[in-house]
Amino acid sequence: MLTINSYEEFAAYEGKELGVSEWVLVSQEKINQFADATDDHQWIHVDVERCKTESPFGQTIAHGYLTLSLIPLMWKQILEVHNLDRMMNYGIKEMRFGKPVLSGQSIRMKVSLDDIQNLRGAIRTNVKFIIEIKETGNKAVEGIATFIYYFNK
Repeated sequence: MLTINSYEEFAAYEGKELGVSEWVLVSQEKINQFADATDDHQWIHVDVERCKTESPFGQTIAHGYLTLSLIPLMWKQILEVHNLDRMMNYGIKEMRFGKPVLSGQSIRMKVSLDDIQNLRGAIRTNVKFIIEIKETGNKAVEGIATFIYYFNK
């Protein structure tokens, strides 16, 4: 895990890899919990029996937004920022869904610091991320996430 204490330390990683997360299992239970939380119960996500015969994948798949929602879990496995007042998600650009994540597959995230800007009292980082599927090596999601960090004074 990479530890950052200041803007200067962060800036040293511009254009470089920040790290890779652990593998995270995307179980049917996790898919069902996400369906309940978002009220998105499309059969392709939650109906195991129907998917065996009607889905082109032969089983259920994770919601794309479930895969995205796991970014904070994987992010904290890659980077720890100290001397921080707060951090805010600012958005995601150039985000693309690649291949679906099947129930029971595992994913991990690779990130690099695309660019960093010093904003009087805060820094804005654009972090290029790729979430890949362990079993296939395919990309599930990729994009550029923007975070704003406010360091303690």
